[in-house]
Amino acid sequence: MTTHGQSAEREDQLWLVRHGETEWSKSGRHTSWTDLPLTGDGERTAASLKERLTDNHFDLVLTSPRQRARRTAELAGFPDAVVDDDLVEWNYGDYEGVTTAEIRETVPGWTVWDFPVPNGETPAKVTTRLDRVVARIAAVDGDVLVFGHSHALRSLTARWLELEVTEGRHFVLNTATISTLGWERGSPAILKWNS
Repeated sequence: MTTHGQSAEREDQLWLVRHGETEWSKSGRHTSWTDLPLTGDGERTAASLKERLTDNHFDLVLTSPRQRARRTAELAGFPDAVVDDDLVEWNYGDYEGVTTAEIRETVPGWTVWDFPVPNGETPAKVTTRLDRVVARIAAVDGDVLVFGHSHALRSLTARWLELEVTEGRHFVLNTATISTLGWERGSPAILKWNS
């Protein structure tokens, strides 16, 4: 498990922004590699983030390569966000475009955190790529802003907190929200969530 080299002096923060609404996020359909645009409401809420982010300085701004994340970054005032392929959403494999309710018709109780994803990613693979993101962020002295997706950002939060990636189950994340991770007396902590 990645550690941050605990130090009471650390004050850097990691800001997370989930992309604005898409048709599939609105209807609860799992969306990983399908490259959907934002809805009109998604564009409006993404643009509203600009005012909330404008007074902050970020030493690095990253985004998933998917257009829904890149467009959210652009509307929020960060058109030059650096694309990081490791920030893509959890690969849902055969469950791409399918809702949890539909999956549970054949796999009762299914969640991405607890059950296999046929032809998709395992928690171990998600951990490997998100640990690369954590290492990239740790190499930056100041604050970092990341635009991404629900399960990937929840998993990234778990790794920031030095938890197993599946502990992301505990961090519900709505579209076009801002969350802030940082430090409390040298330990990685959630400072603000889903605001």
